[in-house]
Amino acid sequence: MAAGHCLAILLSAGMLCSAHAQSYPVKPVRLIVPYTPGGATDILARLLAAKFSESMGQQFIAENRAGAAGLVGAELAARAAPDGYTLWVGQASNLAINQHLMKKIPYDPIMAFTPISLVATSPNLLVVHPSLPVRTISDLITLAKAKPGVINYTSSGSGSPGHLAAEYLKKLAAINMVHIPQKGAAPALMDVIAGHADLYFTSPLAAQPLVKTGRVRQIAVTSAKRFPPLPDVPSVVEAGFPAFDMASWWGLLAPAALPRELTSRLHAETLKAVDTRDARERLAGQGILVVTNTPEQFSAYIRTEIANWGRIVAASGARIE
Repeated sequence: MAAGHCLAILLSAGMLCSAHAQSYPVKPVRLIVPYTPGGATDILARLLAAKFSESMGQQFIAENRAGAAGLVGAELAARAAPDGYTLWVGQASNLAINQHLMKKIPYDPIMAFTPISLVATSPNLLVVHPSLPVRTISDLITLAKAKPGVINYTSSGSGSPGHLAAEYLKKLAAINMVHIPQKGAAPALMDVIAGHADLYFTSPLAAQPLVKTGRVRQIAVTSAKRFPPLPDVPSVVEAGFPAFDMASWWGLLAPAALPRELTSRLHAETLKAVDTRDARERLAGQGILVVTNTPEQFSAYIRTEIANWGRIVAASGARIE
């Protein structure tokens, strides 16, 4: 085949891909949410779906497919065709944590997906019962060392970010605290409010009404730096634990092998969707900070987070059978 003919075919294919990206979408797009309605992942997915529908002139439908700690929805996305008509909102648990907690998960977090962009992050917030005589991480460590095995903490369940955060702090600070797991965030918070548990790593959103009424006291955030919506609350890192970076995060992904043109189009649309005052204010009201990056940066970020959470899970000793 002549070189000129080969070049013509390649150019034609490139033009076809570009035209496909420009005309996309020509039918409704499903945006898989691997958790139940009402949580942070669902709120973020529905905001993106609404923004995409408006900007691209086609319906984007948030579809809740919860189950197995987020594995059901993630596997569904992994098995979908890479044509841009199935997207999903992944987060730390189903992309960086679960594979360390479970013997096996039904997809490869790196190979099964096309990362499009990181979208948002949020730390956990350490809160304590007001009767606990601590106001800083240093106070907590001093008390825990003076009374080993006396202080207890609750979580929304074994293997949850709150459980892992407390166990990692125990490891780094060489302290002993007792775990009282609950079946969900709400009963865990109630444990602290009632004084049945001394402390809990929870979401800033859930804790703020209780902080304002004095029913719990906020001590520190689990992100590497202070959380902008709570500028007066120090990070655990500031207490002398530079390895303690445990922010939750969310991002938009598609099945593996999504064409580059569609990846670029969806990346641009994602940045446009969240880079608005109403989107940022709405998410800030949920304790979520908008943070975006490129597809390549998001891919590297996932790999870094897999390694980071691997160390944390190993230190915690947590497992989910």
